[in-house]
This record gives sequence, C-alpha cells and structure tokens, in this order.
Amino acid sequence: MTAFANPQAAAVLDEAPALGKHYLEALNLIERLHRQLLDVIKDELDRRDEREINSVQALLLFNVGDQELTAGELRTRGHYLGSNVSYNLKKLVEGGYIHHERSEADRRSVLVRLTRKGEVVRDMLRHLFERHLDSLEAVGNVGSGDLASLSTCLRRLERFWIDQVRFRL
Repeated sequence: MTAFANPQAAAVLDEAPALGKHYLEALNLIERLHRQLLDVIKDELDRRDEREINSVQALLLFNVGDQELTAGELRTRGHYLGSNVSYNLKKLVEGGYIHHERSEADRRSVLVRLTRKGEVVRDMLRHLFERHLDSLEAVGNVGSGDLASLSTCLRRLERFWIDQVRFRL
C-alpha cells in the first residue's frame, strides 16, 4: 500500500517499474518532507509564542543567516518563488525582522539583512536543528552516512531537473 492521498497517483506508482516506482515515491516524499519541516518549525514558533511570523518566513530568516543579500539571490539559491519571496520579505521588513536598503552598486536591487529581532528567530531555528542532531541517530535511526548519501542523491536529482529546464530535455 502506498502513502499517496491521491488514489490515481497511488495507482500509477503501483503499476510503475522499479525505477519509476522509486522516482515517483521520491517526488512524493520530497514534497511531504518540506511540508513536514514547515510543520516542525510552526510547532516551535507556537511553543515560543511567536505569532507574528509563519514557518516559511522563519525559514527565510534562517536561510538569510548572517549574510547581506538581495531578494534575487534568495530566489536563485532555490529557496523561494519570486512572488513568495517578495511578499514574505515585505512582511518581515514590516515586522522588524529584516532591514532592507537599496544597493549602492545597483539601485534596482534591495539588500536585506537580519535585524536583532530576526537574529532571535534565526537562533531559535538553529537551536531547534541542533536539538534534532542530538537525537537524530538514536531516535530517528538516521546516521551521518545516511544523510551524506541522501544529500548526494538529492543534488544529482536537482542537477537532472535543472538540465531538464535549461536544455528542454
């Protein structure tokens, strides 16, 4: 039995050859895991009584980290879609989590960096992920080798998809 909510997707998976079956299952897992990560972050925000931002915005703060970068750089790094990053950055600026200013080199670009309030959320997520590391192997049965193999596979899949778009394969 498959874990798809959509019965048609489950039927396709059940009838696929081995590689196809694993590929379709991986696609489903990637999507579900991203949503689950956002749920884990939301739960942490709720525990800390942080109600001003959502999990996507908190993850954006984590990904900005200590850097000063443009919205375009966030987009090209693959974290966010264009309209989503613009909307979320606007909300984070309004909430006092991100400082933004026009780039001296290119006046069309806006540079963003975390404010002290944004750094608090970034640090909260950093501590959350560190707590996860403390029990990931013992409780989750996920070791360093597992994560290394997973990362290698996901990078190859990413490269494959990039090539599909770039070369219209």
